[in-house]
Amino acid sequence: MSTARTTAPAAKSAPAAKPAPVAKSLRSRRDDIHGWAFSAPFLAFFLMFLVWPMISGAVMSLTGKSLTGANSGFIGLANYSEAFADSDMWRSLGNTLYFTLISTVPLVVIALALAALVNMGLPAQWLWRLSFFSPFLLASTVVSLFFAWMYNPELGLFNDMLANLGIPPVAWLNDPAVAMWAVVIATVWWTVGFNFLLYLAALQNIPQQHYEAASLDGAGGWRQFFSISLPQLGPTTVMIVILQILASLKVFDQIYQMTEGGPGGATRSIVQYIFEAGFTGYRLGYSAAISYIFFGLILVIALAQVFITRKRSA
Repeated sequence: MSTARTTAPAAKSAPAAKPAPVAKSLRSRRDDIHGWAFSAPFLAFFLMFLVWPMISGAVMSLTGKSLTGANSGFIGLANYSEAFADSDMWRSLGNTLYFTLISTVPLVVIALALAALVNMGLPAQWLWRLSFFSPFLLASTVVSLFFAWMYNPELGLFNDMLANLGIPPVAWLNDPAVAMWAVVIATVWWTVGFNFLLYLAALQNIPQQHYEAASLDGAGGWRQFFSISLPQLGPTTVMIVILQILASLKVFDQIYQMTEGGPGGATRSIVQYIFEAGFTGYRLGYSAAISYIFFGLILVIALAQVFITRKRSA
């Protein structure tokens, strides 16, 4: 008679010990402290040089503060009412919008053309890249002085070239109908290299398989550019246009150094008018009010661009 043998059930492995809540809480707090410590310098500069000036400027725009110290009390929205009725402010704002319009288009189109030429595989590409981008590294003072000499009515290169063609000389910086275009030519030569570099990087990131497949289908160079390159460059173009519009709206240096806003205020930008109102007219409160009107315009343009971009990508 066999005896039944009973086997003891296998012992189950003990579950892994969970970290103590206290230790986890301490570790989380330590990570938070380290994060705030690393962020503290940036936050300090952010609060000191961005947030506080914005708050201080908004408060100042509601006062009659002046560099002379007179009438510095609270006056409410009087500065804003005066600014909206100021024809000089509207003219300066119109000059700024006009400069933005006539400078943004060539700065986008010319940059795209230069990038496409270099991307074709021209010999000595390093020389082309250096030639197109190096002006962007120059200071605005250097560019302004350089073009002021080029625009000289008697000794300038531009009028000398016109004379060789039998065309009478042009008062580039003294003619209200031409002065803004003269500044735009200098600005395009100076800053087109940055947009060129962005376009070139975007073109070089397009997979070559697309062009190879298109060439097998019989597509030529122009067809490949308009059917492959341009659609692929859509996001880059939107970014460049946004950056260029925002940069052109803030134009000041080259206009002030080349024309000082003349002739007769034909090239005076809104930033220059803000500067003159605050530091030539000594009216800091009024200058701050114009600044916030201009800030509101930039904010509206930026929001409109974001809305259009999202609508196109949807």
